[in-house]
Amino acid sequence: MQSFWSGPVSRFLETPSDAILGVLAEAQIRHFRTNEVQQLRAWEGSIALLRGALTGPQEQAAWWLLLEYPLLRLGRRADAVVLTPRAILVLEFKVDARHFAPADREQVEDYALDLRDFHAGSRAHPIMPILVATDASTPQPATQELPMLGVWNVIDATAASLPTLLAELAQRAPLPAKALHPAEWCKAPYRPVPTIVEAACMLYARHGVADIKAARADAANLSVTTNYILGAIAQARHDEEKLVLFVTGIPGAGKTLCGLNAAFGLEGEARATFLTGNPTLVHVLREALARDAIAHGADRRAARQKMQGAIQALPGFRDHHVAAPEESPAEDIIVIDEAQRCWSAAHAISKTRDRPVRLTRSEPAHLLEIMARHTGFAAMICLIGSGQEIHDGEGGLAEWGEALRGCSGWRVHAAPDILTATDARQFLGHLANLNLAADLQLKLTMRQVRFAEASAWVDHVLAGDIDTAAQIARVGGTALPYRLTRSLPAMRAWLHSASRGHRRAGLLASSGGKRLRAEGLGAELPHMDAMAVAHWFLDRFPDDVRASNSLEVVATEFSCQGLELDYCGLCWDANLIRELGRTPWRARRFRGKNWTRVSGAEAIANQINTYRVLLTRARYETVIFVPIGDKADRTREPIIYEAIADFLQACGARELTPTALEETRIPEPLLL
Repeated sequence: MQSFWSGPVSRFLETPSDAILGVLAEAQIRHFRTNEVQQLRAWEGSIALLRGALTGPQEQAAWWLLLEYPLLRLGRRADAVVLTPRAILVLEFKVDARHFAPADREQVEDYALDLRDFHAGSRAHPIMPILVATDASTPQPATQELPMLGVWNVIDATAASLPTLLAELAQRAPLPAKALHPAEWCKAPYRPVPTIVEAACMLYARHGVADIKAARADAANLSVTTNYILGAIAQARHDEEKLVLFVTGIPGAGKTLCGLNAAFGLEGEARATFLTGNPTLVHVLREALARDAIAHGADRRAARQKMQGAIQALPGFRDHHVAAPEESPAEDIIVIDEAQRCWSAAHAISKTRDRPVRLTRSEPAHLLEIMARHTGFAAMICLIGSGQEIHDGEGGLAEWGEALRGCSGWRVHAAPDILTATDARQFLGHLANLNLAADLQLKLTMRQVRFAEASAWVDHVLAGDIDTAAQIARVGGTALPYRLTRSLPAMRAWLHSASRGHRRAGLLASSGGKRLRAEGLGAELPHMDAMAVAHWFLDRFPDDVRASNSLEVVATEFSCQGLELDYCGLCWDANLIRELGRTPWRARRFRGKNWTRVSGAEAIANQINTYRVLLTRARYETVIFVPIGDKADRTREPIIYEAIADFLQACGARELTPTALEETRIPEPLLL
């Protein structure tokens, strides 16, 4: 994707305004099939302002201007990006605006943060977000020390002050170690990593599907896996075969993104739906898709009703078709999120004994039978997360293998690791029509933007492998995205400071962390309440105190599995503890008035997996809060919490210091 117009400032000043407007209007029609009068008027005003502001010092003649620069992850375009030898200026114009609205400041700051995080040519230079409210009162100059690198605080400007501001920046911006060359910057890769919610909206609207598949081209495995899925589906449809694809991968590797692409990105005859047993994911994706459709002019009620079919709760899909054995599904492709969580036969029979729809076999067996009702082609894409089982009765890949051996007619594609897994629940076993394909295993993290080894570090921490975890931390240095604190106020302060722009922060805790109530963390997000979940994940504080950024309500593993935040505050309780002389973690459960030990391999593994889920939700950083405890409370012994904190610190988690707070604190908008 290209800017609508780009070139040296000198060429911009020489080109008639009508010619530039013509180029912008043509590009607008080509990309968005619209030519709104309001948009043209905004362009006229911003072009006129830029002409006056860029006719200044001689140095500005060497600057470069890009108009309507695309920011894929945000699904928006920055009004103007000005490249100078010293810095990158990101300008957002609000023509006729009389105030500097907080939402507008967040918007331009988010543009700047997006360039810093995902544009390779922007990481070694200061990035200055500038909000131009044309008719606002002229801001007073401020005398703040200017940072060398990274994203500056938002700079306010008006039509009257913009020329002086740009001239001032040309003189005061610090010289970086390497001058910025516009031609190199324009060629540098821009590889955004959309959140699950952003990707779902873009894919469902059929905008930018190719761009999403190409995003993060350095993590080629995602594109390879997506292409393999689409190719296998096309071949099975041609051959009128029934197909099962198992996509395996580490937490945050992009399994859900691949699944959404298969559900929403297929053209032609595809009739697909995205199924998940995770009610939180259902609520958030449905509401996000509905809000996006409404924002683009759809009827509110119709939009929400339409999303019922696009994103479906797996239990509802299952029960409907089990109760109607003669009915074939409307969909010939189903994507099953976290398919390893499907119930085993024993659990399914026991769990539904007193329900209107009773299951007589495992969930995988029922789903295979339902999709086998199609004559000819049908496909099931099963997304398998390693170490993500957190409930009793989750059968894992082993249950799928057992179900497939009990039926015929399905061609199965999976990665070779399913035959070498040491965890019995992750072992598929041998099948007659099994095709092994390494492309179906996602090994690279997509969620963790800054540190590819984050998932490996978590694995070694939860395995009690202090030496390997510490080695990963030493190699990563300050890039390791895990900090440790014993102060809840310090964690909250850091999260508030870190979540700049539209970045989202939130508090997480294990559902078994019952003694966190003593810390004032007793309010849990009700994961079955659709609107409460939507407000927490989609809305913003301070506009809505129900939003995650308010840092008032904690989300448990049931609320956050399959979703993500930019910054997480993980509150660690004494339900997973360290004991002297033991390598494994000790799992505990709070019953009545005391802690009791958890017994049974599956129950212990589920408890450890709970913390794996919580530790892998952040796209940027996780702050781990370990309470101090209370000597007078036998359920909160300080020595227990001290052992947890000492172990995490020995594994490399960095202390949350006052300096760390200063790194991300946002003062009032910067005025020059």
